[in-house]
Amino acid sequence: MSSVSVTESADCLQVQGHVQYDTPDHITPSNVHTSPLEQFHIWFNQAREANVREPDAMSLSTATASGIPSSRMVLFKQLDKHGFVFYTNYTSRKSRELEENPQAALLFFWREMSRQVRVLGRVEKLSKEESEEYFKSRPVGTRLGAWASHQSSVIGEHDLFNRLGEVQERFGVQASDKEGDVPLPDFWGGWRVIPSEVEFWLGKPSRLHDRVRYLRVEGSLDDQPRWTIDRLSP
Repeated sequence: MSSVSVTESADCLQVQGHVQYDTPDHITPSNVHTSPLEQFHIWFNQAREANVREPDAMSLSTATASGIPSSRMVLFKQLDKHGFVFYTNYTSRKSRELEENPQAALLFFWREMSRQVRVLGRVEKLSKEESEEYFKSRPVGTRLGAWASHQSSVIGEHDLFNRLGEVQERFGVQASDKEGDVPLPDFWGGWRVIPSEVEFWLGKPSRLHDRVRYLRVEGSLDDQPRWTIDRLSP
């Protein structure tokens, strides 16, 4: 049974309560790492060790050139010295919006630990070589799926199944095969979110949460970014 209570009527669903957060640890500007990427690395490993379910799941928000937003859950795949990496179809809605408006927001929510990490920044495509290296590490079925799916397009009931059959025949492998030569599609690859702002959030009683925000110092170099670190009011 959920801990959330509701009242319902014919035209309204109203949430009455929510579980109280009560984490024993604290975060302040004085006890976090000087780099938000290093601090994320620490928290991500702690989430893994705490057996958080899908710690790599993150909300990705994009917007059109006119500012209409959209969000979806995607999988975080890499943290490097520049930022956060995920992979997708370059013809998908998210990619089209990133082409129009190369800014994105990410949100990690680790419910079991009452922690959130919020990231804002500009985006860039990964090189073909970087995308290819990752693509080769994926299971055969997932690589075939990348070829079969015209992501975000309208399809008929059996279209996807038929396309999968076509690409299996084209490359001479089956989705269930353990090995096979399925190359990287030209329309598929990685995006990197280069952060300009990162916030770490820790749930506390009475909604008096700990919030620490990193803001990138304007003009600092991509290879050696400098950050201001502040505590925010909940």
